[in-house]
Amino acid sequence: MAKLIVLILAGVVVYLVLKNYLRRVQRGHEQGTSNAESMVRCAKCGLHHPRSESLLSDGKYFCSPEHEQQARHSR
Repeated sequence: MAKLIVLILAGVVVYLVLKNYLRRVQRGHEQGTSNAESMVRCAKCGLHHPRSESLLSDGKYFCSPEHEQQARHSR
């Protein structure tokens, strides 16, 4: 009889742990999609990178200060 009670309690614990884990995983996926950042293309080399890490000059995005300067000097 004691073995049956222990087995039932173990099953309940496993169920609760899995339920909590799946809830956290699903919550993480929902948060991950809302934090997506748009990507832009460097006008010099064509590299795609996050908009927050790019340089904007004359309406064009650049991946580095060197590419921005090269584009300015080639005009």
